[in-house]
Amino acid sequence: MPTTESPAKARFLKLLFLSLLGLFSISASAHAWWNPEWTIRKKITIDPAAAGLNTGDAPVTAVVLIRLSENNFQFNSVRDDASDIRFVAADDKTPLSFHIERFDSMLNEAYVWVKVPDLKGGTPFTFWLYYGNASQNTLRVEESKATYDTDTVLVYHFAEKNTPPKDSTGNANNAATNGTAVDGSLISGGQRFSGKNSVTLPKSPSLAWSEGQVLTWSAWVKPAVLAANAAIFSRHDNGNGLVIGLNNGIPYVEVTGAGGTQRSPDGQPIAAGAWHHIAVVATAADIKVYLDGESYATLAAKIPALNSQSLLGRDGQPGSTEEGELGFAGDLDELEISKVARAPGFFKLAVITQAGGDKAAKALNLGPDEASGKGSENELTKHLSLISDISKSLTPDGWAVIFLCSVLALIGGAVAVLKLMYLGRISKATKAFLPQWEELASNLHVLDHGSEESINSMGGKASPNQQKLLRQSPLYHLYQIGSSEIQDRVSSEEFCGLSGRSMQAIKATLDGGVVRETQKLNSSLVFLTIGIAGGPYLGLLGTVIGVMITFAVIAKSGQVEVNSIAPGIAGALLATVAGLAVAIPSLFAYSYISTRIKDAISDMHVFIDEFVAKVAEFYPEEHGDYEESSISEH
Repeated sequence: MPTTESPAKARFLKLLFLSLLGLFSISASAHAWWNPEWTIRKKITIDPAAAGLNTGDAPVTAVVLIRLSENNFQFNSVRDDASDIRFVAADDKTPLSFHIERFDSMLNEAYVWVKVPDLKGGTPFTFWLYYGNASQNTLRVEESKATYDTDTVLVYHFAEKNTPPKDSTGNANNAATNGTAVDGSLISGGQRFSGKNSVTLPKSPSLAWSEGQVLTWSAWVKPAVLAANAAIFSRHDNGNGLVIGLNNGIPYVEVTGAGGTQRSPDGQPIAAGAWHHIAVVATAADIKVYLDGESYATLAAKIPALNSQSLLGRDGQPGSTEEGELGFAGDLDELEISKVARAPGFFKLAVITQAGGDKAAKALNLGPDEASGKGSENELTKHLSLISDISKSLTPDGWAVIFLCSVLALIGGAVAVLKLMYLGRISKATKAFLPQWEELASNLHVLDHGSEESINSMGGKASPNQQKLLRQSPLYHLYQIGSSEIQDRVSSEEFCGLSGRSMQAIKATLDGGVVRETQKLNSSLVFLTIGIAGGPYLGLLGTVIGVMITFAVIAKSGQVEVNSIAPGIAGALLATVAGLAVAIPSLFAYSYISTRIKDAISDMHVFIDEFVAKVAEFYPEEHGDYEESSISEH
């Protein structure tokens, strides 16, 4: 007899497996919210290829400028002091170091520097900007010295007003003299030089250069006029010197040492009134000049030993009253000095991302805001959020219990769905069978001397498509069993009706069919009973272990406070919740399915009684009355 449940079960299990696989793949690509207290986040993507980095370029650890405006940032959703701004890596777990150069909620503009590790040419790098936490307990975590690596010894953003420029690294190389601050520079504030004024850089151990020193010097410059030998940076010590400047618009580096004075060869001049990025990289072999991220000139010399103060804006000895030649006239921004030779990709990235405009937007893309909905969450969302917070205090034992409960829930759910589908098909098939049976029961003689096909088609009344539906019904299976028993007896040459003993045999065969159908109906329900009985016990086990571990930790640490006890207890109780979450739905499903199964079994018993009665009516024993009279006479 064909089994109607197995193919459907196989299809359902396949569908369930594919659904779980799809869910896991979606979960793998999706990112959990870093912290529910932060209600808004924004994905930021750096495209090194758009920034000019080639696939073969070595990985670059850079500090990237993030420009925020009313077009890409909700200033009304962040705290006034911007203390709720956070940057998190793509894994939504690892915080990134950053610091804010300027944040103005009135003008809706901000400049933030973020440390981005291991940028590789051709490989986009993504991270998250989080904000929107109105809690008064939110602490400012930005720290400029953590933003830069240990090789960076000096960084001036020139964001100060009426005070000397401050070093943003941890070396405290603050300027010794004040310059002329200017708003609206390339990046927030800058320094303006007239050709006569200057800013003095300090003498410090981190700025001491030995002969052949490896270093990197870079800055953004905007010349107002193109003068001869306009020094932007100069340093002199005991006859040695280093000057970086513009000679009629031509960037140059000049070194003075024991071998005399040497200057880098001339290249194409830059125009006045436009921003350009100039970088100087010194190694033990030579000194290279980069203009706007591209190699510009090379000087076959090395840095001489220098351990003195330095000047920005003109050439000369710091503190000297002699003006000498006119220095640099124009604006200066983002001065950076490192004790390592930066790679060309470092300058390419800085030029593209810091200059702004369309190229910067392509290389540094700020995606749309994503809201967690915490600000307008309903009670259900709040409860789910609390459960999520509680789960963070779960011990590994608790997670193991929750995993086992999840397995029970999945198996129980699959069994319940499959069983309900099976019962649904039985109900539909039974409704189709009963009218056919009522018509056939009015004349069972149509099955006399018939074939198996006649039995299956119910005397030729059921088409092949109807037979396919009828096979789903247990009543049809019982009808086939009973009809086969009748055919075996009717086809006998000595047939003269069905005796009482024959009727008992047929009924016994039908009762055996009921038992088999009942077993099929009740198959796999044991998994629901396991969920009902085992779920709470598993949850209780996880809770007991969690509470035991919590008290053991408290006893060991000696901290008896609500804040130290409550998270562990709450996490332990979550295991009991998981067990009950398995048991309660399993109980409801089991009760409903059991009722449906009892109804199906009752239908089978009623059908057997009807079938036996009809058979006895249509096939009576021919000499039954005579035999009874003979027995009574004797």
